[in-house]
Amino acid sequence: MKYIDEFRDKDLVLRIAEKIHNLSTSPVSLMEVCGGHTMAIQRYGIPSLLPENISLLSGPGCPVCVSSRHFIDQAIAYSKLDNVIITTYGDLIMVPGSSSSLNREKAGGADIRIVYSVLDVLKLAQENKNKKIIFLAIGFETTAPSSAVAILNARRDSISNFFLYSAHKVMPPAMEALVDEGVMIDGYIAPGHVSTITGSQIYENIANKYKLGCVISGFEPVDLLQTIYMLVKQIETHSPKVEIQYKRAVKREGNVKAQQIMYEVFDLQDDWWRGLGILKNSGLKLRKKYEQFDTEKIFNVEVEKTREDKGCICGEILKGIKKPKECKLFGKICTPDEPVGPCMVSQEGTCNAYFRYSR
Repeated sequence: MKYIDEFRDKDLVLRIAEKIHNLSTSPVSLMEVCGGHTMAIQRYGIPSLLPENISLLSGPGCPVCVSSRHFIDQAIAYSKLDNVIITTYGDLIMVPGSSSSLNREKAGGADIRIVYSVLDVLKLAQENKNKKIIFLAIGFETTAPSSAVAILNARRDSISNFFLYSAHKVMPPAMEALVDEGVMIDGYIAPGHVSTITGSQIYENIANKYKLGCVISGFEPVDLLQTIYMLVKQIETHSPKVEIQYKRAVKREGNVKAQQIMYEVFDLQDDWWRGLGILKNSGLKLRKKYEQFDTEKIFNVEVEKTREDKGCICGEILKGIKKPKECKLFGKICTPDEPVGPCMVSQEGTCNAYFRYSR
């Protein structure tokens, strides 16, 4: 508890905020690309501590939010197969598909279960050998290694009824695409959890190619304000680079073992991101030698034509070009209890964060 209190110390928070006020002289737009940061920034009221010339933008840091509606539609189609159990993390079950959701299908009798670890899914497969167990694998470099471990364990233990439907993505292509599209970003608050796996090295191309600073941040108020101070200092001194504020958890090389396991099992593929479209080498698919566990290779299903909801601006919000309050549905038709778009569903979604902390 004492450890956490150090990073929530009110006097220290105010001192760093004052240093930012004294240092910053020009308009600055900083983007976080981590759903945990989005939630923390709103929860702790970080924008209210900053000078008016500093704007914080929320980017595509929520894996549930950036994944396609087609992914949900296809998962629903799998849930209707005989002798199939769908397993998923909690947020995904509420995301609307084109005409249904996993939660509605569960209420209608489909066997859909929330799990807390993919290793729980392997145990479920061993206990239900007459069933086919499909895991909806979603997340960035943070969760992809655990999915890879599950595949390796399934092969080692000859678990033949475990299958993985991958929506795993990697972060750097999206960060580069935002700049290429002309979104006004002066620096990135780089993701903390992702960076524990990847290390800081994956952002060096962004700093070198686009002359944008990237500072990897922790999740407490002191972390976030110190990160903003570091970025503002880079901007004011015209010295963009990659820095680590979150040194208690992140190293330049990252978790090399986790990286090796991830790329032993997965290969890069082009993938679709909400708001950004198809980005080259931004997704993770199972390598050919693990196709026996690939849901898309094993099961043939007819998927309904994907339809997006009119009025939802989740794609524009994920690009940082609009705020949730600019959406006509926000807080009225679209709420956490009755979400229209994925940005309101996920605990890491921008709309969810604004609804809870910034109305």
